[in-house]
Amino acid sequence: MELEIKLSYMEDLVEQLNVSVYRQQQAIDVLVEEVRNLRRQTAPAEGATHMANLRDELPPHY
Repeated sequence: MELEIKLSYMEDLVEQLNVSVYRQQQAIDVLVEEVRNLRRQTAPAEGATHMANLRDELPPHY
């Protein structure tokens, strides 16, 4: 009887962990897609600013 109770608790814990891992994977997938989108947005801008003079990036008070 005691083993059955422990097994029941362990099965519940495993199910909770599976749900947690599933949610974390969903969040990771969303974040990966956001990073891809940001890279696509910044890719053309990098080429344009790469050729710019570094003095153009200094604040006006310098």
